[in-house]
Amino acid sequence: MRYGKFASVYDELMEDVPYEKWVEWVASQIQSGKILDLACGTGTLSQLFSEMGFEVTASDLSEEMLTIASQRFQEAGQHIPVLQLSMDNLEGLSGFDAVTIAIDSLNYLDTEKQVQQTFKEVFAALNEGGHFFFDVHSVYKVDHVYMDSPFVYDGEDIAYIWHTEPGNYAHSVIHDITFFIQQGQLFERFEETHEQRTFKVADYAAWLEAAGFQVESVTADFTGEAPDVESERIFFHAKKN
Repeated sequence: MRYGKFASVYDELMEDVPYEKWVEWVASQIQSGKILDLACGTGTLSQLFSEMGFEVTASDLSEEMLTIASQRFQEAGQHIPVLQLSMDNLEGLSGFDAVTIAIDSLNYLDTEKQVQQTFKEVFAALNEGGHFFFDVHSVYKVDHVYMDSPFVYDGEDIAYIWHTEPGNYAHSVIHDITFFIQQGQLFERFEETHEQRTFKVADYAAWLEAAGFQVESVTADFTGEAPDVESERIFFHAKKN
């Protein structure tokens, strides 16, 4: 998935995402060191990690997202390296104390093999004792919550109509979103199609262990509690021992 014009409106649409809670979660386990922020998007999380004193490297597959992230870092006076990479091919990166894949970015991988390869690449990129943090949509969210579309958003200068349908795999969803962006007195219309896929908690845990990780915790919805049948976002913390 390569975000197109969506990159230009991403930050406004993600205003309600609790990035600070994500940072607090990571900082509760590691207080310093080098972080690789995979699928960094427009760099919000990378910036927050840098502000806390971490040495951050930001990576994303989307050139459009990285352009915005680079501008963000420059304006903040932060020296954060930016890499254009797929999360399942880290090209020999190593020496990190933590790797993050935030805000369901892992769900953009289509196949089990890609997820498994990503876990192997992350394991190789980490130092001994390094931490891996990521979150994913639950099966319940993909199979039930997302199927209640259409969803509509009407902001001051951005509006969208968001339709969903089952994707090409089990526990996958196709998002068809039509945006209306105000440009002067007129609105520009453009469309984006995104597909996401998730897997059962037990599958993720098994693939982490197969890659060499020890699963430290599996929690849901920023509660710190174990997932239940209606949890929507699942958080994994694994460690390279």
